[in-house]
Amino acid sequence: MFPKVARISLLVGAVCVPLACGGEEAKYQPRPAYSGTKANLPNVPTLQKKQVKNGDAYTVWGAAYFLRSVVHRKDIVGKDISVTGYITKTNIEDAPKCAVHKTGKADPEDCHAPVPTFWIGDTKDAPENESIKVMGWASNFANIFDAIKAFDSPKNDGGYDDQGWGVKVPDPLPAKGAKVTVKGKYSTTFMKASSGAEADPYQGILDFQDVKVLEPAPELATLPGVKRKAPK
Repeated sequence: MFPKVARISLLVGAVCVPLACGGEEAKYQPRPAYSGTKANLPNVPTLQKKQVKNGDAYTVWGAAYFLRSVVHRKDIVGKDISVTGYITKTNIEDAPKCAVHKTGKADPEDCHAPVPTFWIGDTKDAPENESIKVMGWASNFANIFDAIKAFDSPKNDGGYDDQGWGVKVPDPLPAKGAKVTVKGKYSTTFMKASSGAEADPYQGILDFQDVKVLEPAPELATLPGVKRKAPK
């Protein structure tokens, strides 16, 4: 137990603290929130507005953007669409020699040939990761070999139908630098190849149906070791 005098002293002290023991109450001095120092912030970037469509056809950027869009994905995946762009790359000229022959002849067992493919971009120099892969226009390089013979024959006037998929092989063959409008079914996968499924969830794959050449390529496409006849 504290002595009586100590208890009285504590009580007086407790009372003096909130009342400042007779001192003047401190007045509130408002201060502005802004100190006067300007923040050094970077300029707001200007977002590039890209074209989704060019007439009835999608741009390459527009098709791929819709493919990845939660809102627009349902409007484009698995649908027949047209895409206009430049052929930025093909694998025709890189076909392995073991796969360059007439149809009816099987590739050697150790011959690993990719599915004939070309890519289209919004510019002639667009990189592959900004281009759309087009497949389904020829089942193998043997059909391209026979298609070249048919295209270069003066007696041919009906084109050439792929012996595996029944699709009409495009004439002229896809060649780098050409501007084209390609029609096909657009999705993230391609299932026709016997070698297995191809997938591209970012840019998608166009399963070829038809093509219209808007600007021809500088040169005719051909397979390794196969000479072309100049068009008349």
